[in-house]
Amino acid sequence: MYRTHTCGELSMQHVGTTVTMAGWVQTIRKFGSITFTDLRDRYGITQLYFNEMLNARLDKTPLGREFILQVKGKVVERSNKNPKLTTGDIEIEVTDFTIMNSAATPPFTIEDDTDGGDELRMKYRYLDLRRPVLRKNLELRYKVNRSVRNYLDTLGFWDIETPFLIKSTPEGARDFVVPSRMNQGQFYALPQSPQTFKQLLMVSGYDRYYQVVKCFRDEDLRADRQPEFTQIDCEMSFVEQEDILNTFEGLFKHVFKDVKGVDIKEEFPRMTFDDAMWNYGNDKPDIRFEMKISNVKALNKVYCDVLNSVDFKVFSDAETIVAISVPGASEYTRKQIDELVEWVKRPQIGMSGIVNVKCNADGTYKSSVDKFFTEEQLKSLAGFCNAKPGDLILILAGAETRTRKAMSELRLEMGNRLGLRNPDNYKPLWVIDFPLFEYDEEDDRWVARHHPFTSPKPEQIALMDDRSRYGEIKANAYDIVLNGTEIGGGSIRIFQRDLQEKMFAALGMDKEEANEKFGFLMGAFEYGAPPHGGIAFGFDRLCALLGGQETIRDFIAFPKNNAGRDVMLDAPSAIDDKQMTELNLQAKDA
Repeated sequence: MYRTHTCGELSMQHVGTTVTMAGWVQTIRKFGSITFTDLRDRYGITQLYFNEMLNARLDKTPLGREFILQVKGKVVERSNKNPKLTTGDIEIEVTDFTIMNSAATPPFTIEDDTDGGDELRMKYRYLDLRRPVLRKNLELRYKVNRSVRNYLDTLGFWDIETPFLIKSTPEGARDFVVPSRMNQGQFYALPQSPQTFKQLLMVSGYDRYYQVVKCFRDEDLRADRQPEFTQIDCEMSFVEQEDILNTFEGLFKHVFKDVKGVDIKEEFPRMTFDDAMWNYGNDKPDIRFEMKISNVKALNKVYCDVLNSVDFKVFSDAETIVAISVPGASEYTRKQIDELVEWVKRPQIGMSGIVNVKCNADGTYKSSVDKFFTEEQLKSLAGFCNAKPGDLILILAGAETRTRKAMSELRLEMGNRLGLRNPDNYKPLWVIDFPLFEYDEEDDRWVARHHPFTSPKPEQIALMDDRSRYGEIKANAYDIVLNGTEIGGGSIRIFQRDLQEKMFAALGMDKEEANEKFGFLMGAFEYGAPPHGGIAFGFDRLCALLGGQETIRDFIAFPKNNAGRDVMLDAPSAIDDKQMTELNLQAKDA
């Protein structure tokens, strides 16, 4: 028997028990003729005590970090207890030991506060995964997965697998494609989501489906995006939007309580897309703090009367002027203001500067544009922005899209600087009433805001016949947002062939192209398709947020780096000539 107990289960109730344990050597501490060692496994850490006799053996066969060690001994009470460990009240008085396998010196320390950089840890991911912090992340991921499955099972959902080798129908991100050896010159695609399959399962009468499923998108990467990622994918028949929101709000409340012990009793707030964009500058607002955007001017329409009487070209020439009132920041120094100016000038923000107004505690006002504004005008502007004494008003002016996006980012940055974005303060909400279409200026055509299977609001279906009114049509779609991050989205689907054909035509597909790409789906709609809808959640993102982090990489066992590479496997990589020939492929010189 390799072990009778793990390294995380012993406590004072085991004192006097003889045990056998095995694991990895975490640390070695020699004190003269005795040695203390921490033994680690998936379950925790236990301290080992080697007496003088065994210490002599250790001198002949020394231990090293990450050696696999088996020990036998007696559980005793520690004299210097460690409250940070679950086993911190006891230690093992070793009577015998066996080095089961030696180990090379690790390239970085196997500790939470490691000295290894990202790329080095990615190369040796199997060592990185030994660190307790990553073990806890993957344990959280497992618990979320289990909780989701248990909840959906109680509501009659079936877990049904769908294929990974499918037809390429690029509508959003780029597909990953797979050449077929048996069908020369033809390619499969890896699914960006199981969208059409889950709709076909509804046509097949399966009523409630889910999958915790891998999806693949050939996109540029960032902290919360990987080329392969996991979705909680769900679909229901004979439902309207309200049914979906209630069902999956219940799922989230269950997961929060089951995994984090957070009991959310109130209903999730709901916000329209238009309100989110107008008040927060983006469609995934962080509502942990207020600091709403004041729309001073938008597309040459002035909302604040002060501007009508001021000759200030930065404002008069701007397409849009937006402001936020930062609570309690009127004491910001010149240096702090200058730091914010430089922050908005960064290329990723793209603004030329900030106008600021200090609303002093004594009721006076001081701004960076005092020569253009009287104090009475500044007071009026502050009133429009709902600023209170002690607040700092920050104003951006410029082109509509860029300025609103910049203010959205500045609002979040100020939230960070003021400590208003506590990761343990969970604030979910639903964003609803998205546009069905958005106009792509570069391609000069309408594209689907979500995907081409999203239905318009029932009362606006008639507008599908009038191209000039596409911009007015709202989608029967919804996103769930947590702390400023979109973690799920879905819609009530189109389920009639004629409406689906109208949707494809609106997106610029002729009947031949639509039939080539999606003929199987439209054909299925002719055989009694029920009304249906669903939602898909970013499982990796949800786990990261529940773990108090923004990056998803440390919640995935074997992720890719920022260039989409697996540096441990050195993939992607070239294939040999024989495989190239079998697949009828030819490499093109770079």
